Amino acid sequence: MAFHRTVQGTLILALLVSGVAHADPKQDEVFAAERAFAASMSQRDLKAFSDAVSEEAVFFSGGKNTLRGKATVVQRWSAFFEGAAAPFSWEPDHVEVLDSGTLALSTGLVRGPDGKPFARFNSIWRYEPPGRWRVIFDKGSELDAADPR
Repeated sequence: MAFHRTVQGTLILALLVSGVAHADPKQDEVFAAERAFAASMSQRDLKAFSDAVSEEAVFFSGGKNTLRGKATVVQRWSAFFEGAAAPFSWEPDHVEVLDSGTLALSTGLVRGPDGKPFARFNSIWRYEPPGRWRVIFDKGSELDAADPR
């Protein structure tokens, strides 16, 4: 009996570590939404970027000023979509979703064109009608000692 529990526990642990037993579909949705949002930059697709931004969005712009509203955010960020190559990229490495499934935090590294990380983004997503995650807050910050360089 003890052997059976040990084997069973080992299998469960292996599934959890491998991600197979991941059981939070909302978290998966936010990871996918963030990755699609990031792909809009690499694919130079301002419309896809715009579609992911909430009408009430607030983006913090390097401590200088705050961009309020989708139209302002998209207008200011449109400069990042000019040219053939993206000026930076990002990838989520952590997502947390409220138990209600209505708000989520995504965070990850921002990399320059050379692939070197230079910042960390933090985005708050809201589940909005008609059933889509959209960014409502976005703020980048300098890397701290815990982040890879």
